Amino acid sequence: MHKRHAAATAAALTLALTVAACSDDKEGTDSSTASATTVSHIHGLGLDPSDQRLYVATHEGVYTPGASSAPQLVGDSKDDFMGFTVAQDNTFYASGHPASGGNKGLIKSTDAGKTWTSLSLSGESDFHALDYAHGTVYGYDATNALLRTTKDGTTWKNGASLEALDIAVSPNDPGLILATTPEGVARSTDGGRTFAKGKEPVLAFLSWKAAGALYGIDQAGVLNRSSDGGATWKTVSTVPGGRPQALTAVGAEHVLAASQDGVYESKDGGKTFRMRLAVESSGGH
Repeated sequence: MHKRHAAATAAALTLALTVAACSDDKEGTDSSTASATTVSHIHGLGLDPSDQRLYVATHEGVYTPGASSAPQLVGDSKDDFMGFTVAQDNTFYASGHPASGGNKGLIKSTDAGKTWTSLSLSGESDFHALDYAHGTVYGYDATNALLRTTKDGTTWKNGASLEALDIAVSPNDPGLILATTPEGVARSTDGGRTFAKGKEPVLAFLSWKAAGALYGIDQAGVLNRSSDGGATWKTVSTVPGGRPQALTAVGAEHVLAASQDGVYESKDGGKTFRMRLAVESSGGH
């Protein structure tokens, strides 16, 4: 997860990002001289396994830390990127909206976000949450309020209808999917065809990279961890920076979280965080 869109539970947040040159950019990453760019919302986070570079999907494009850790636009697209997830080396999936309006459906990049290809459901679906596991893309289609899955990016299986904000797939069991709902965390054991009613805690975002390390964060920024697949939860800490925007577990102890003033990273299971990318709130929520 993964990145993620918080509009269903959080009001708009405007972030001022300064785009700066980067001496260690991947080939094709925009390295123009500094210029001011305003974006709204962080929708998703991920580290590229090939080089551990951080990527941040936002309302106006995908960004990565550039010179002096200043946010820098990747490629030249300033579309609204949502449902963002890093699948493999240099391979990302996303959804969202073109700057001209409409829905992107499922899109894919194989060059670390420099360019994107439309795979399916263009103009039809807006995936607010995407996860990649077991060779499958799992998506929550907010346009149609459906859990959907695809192995080839073009042929989809429709699952349950539900009101959700985020999803997470078990790293061990392709049939076990969790979703954050207004009632709490809902569980599916049949690949998303059906979900049990949500149970507390009520969380905003989930991420599940390692079997014994399922993470969830609530709207107050309180980070929780489950070692038993969501049956029980333990409070770990509060992520700095206010209301959360996205959550991605990179490993059992490695966690990324976006809040109102930046992207934070923990390498001790969420006990402590350090800022990886600073953003500047324009004020208000």
